[in-house]
Amino acid sequence: MIGIDAPPLNGVRIISFEQYGAGPYASLHLSDLGAEIIKIEQPSIDGGPGGDSSRHSGPHFLGANDSHFFQTFNLGKKSMTLDIRSPEGRAIFERLVASADAVLNNLRGDQPDKLGLTYEALSGIKPSIVCAHLSGFGRKGARANWPAYDYLMQAEAGFLSVTGEPDGPPTRMGLSIVDFMTGMTTAFALVAALFGAARTGRGTDVDVTLYDVAMHQLTYPAVWYMNEGDEIGRRPRSGHPSVVPCEMFPTADGHIFIMCILPKFWLALCRALGLDGLPEDPRFAKPADRHANREALSRLLDDVLRRNTTAEWMAVLSGKVPVAPVLTMPQALDNPYFAEHGGIQSINHPERADLRVLSSPIRLDGKRAEARPGPSLGADTEALLGECGYSADEIAAFRDKHVI
Repeated sequence: MIGIDAPPLNGVRIISFEQYGAGPYASLHLSDLGAEIIKIEQPSIDGGPGGDSSRHSGPHFLGANDSHFFQTFNLGKKSMTLDIRSPEGRAIFERLVASADAVLNNLRGDQPDKLGLTYEALSGIKPSIVCAHLSGFGRKGARANWPAYDYLMQAEAGFLSVTGEPDGPPTRMGLSIVDFMTGMTTAFALVAALFGAARTGRGTDVDVTLYDVAMHQLTYPAVWYMNEGDEIGRRPRSGHPSVVPCEMFPTADGHIFIMCILPKFWLALCRALGLDGLPEDPRFAKPADRHANREALSRLLDDVLRRNTTAEWMAVLSGKVPVAPVLTMPQALDNPYFAEHGGIQSINHPERADLRVLSSPIRLDGKRAEARPGPSLGADTEALLGECGYSADEIAAFRDKHVI
């Protein structure tokens, strides 16, 4: 049986040229599913900073060349320092490719072709190799050499125009959602390509861009606009564009989010709030009526919901109506439910014992993968070079030349 002791990607080797968020987030999930992730990082020269730039992202550091940020996205991986622009580094990389199943990168779009990370460049070494490219705008076209970041994608894809209160300025999502969705999309596409390569013996290039993923996340509002010219805007209280009530409501001590997506939930809400006659009110009888009279309905519901605390209403509504407390991030992380379901693990980091990290959201046979610390810079370089057949003297020479 495939499970946590024999994860589905066990034995899969992926070489990754990754930086910061989106690429490392993609390979993090692949690592959790059993893949061996060899993270290629730039060597440190003359004591200067080296490796993934996220190793130097503050404000919380774990000694030299490591940080909380880096650990977040790099648990369980291997690190190899290697300059593939040098002839010796390129030769080492090609030996690694011969033993690998995929090469992943999240470099600027014009870089994979220049660095020879494409299927065209590597298929002669291994015809089944999968080359996955995560970039801002793709490897071709006018924007191939543009730097790109999550916040910029949220801005250009219209996310800011539909986030926040109607009378406020355009607002981005508080987390780097485009980075994370692009990472997940890339991981899925890479695994699909590996499945195809296993059947046919031929690999491929896989391209995923931040821009394409951001635009694809517009989903049904995009279809409404493209076909009907229907432009959704920001709704008060983070409300749904068409379903009512489906928004945030004030309570005696905070807020609660209620989602009556289905008619049965609307009826259940009215019963739970002691408003049994409300469904018969012609202003609120049908979904279209509730939408047309949403402000009047909100005032009625506000009057009732303000009488009790969020916790008291959660006790009344939970399991009957789709409902959630509106929590701060600290409250969400300190939520007993999160801890009871194994959402947090501790790792024994060399600089900090019992460093708490988030668990993988994927369970195999009901269990989450065991979190392991992210690697120190170049921690696995010599072992991987030895595996490739290089002697101790050759490895020392590579180090003297800053190849590794």
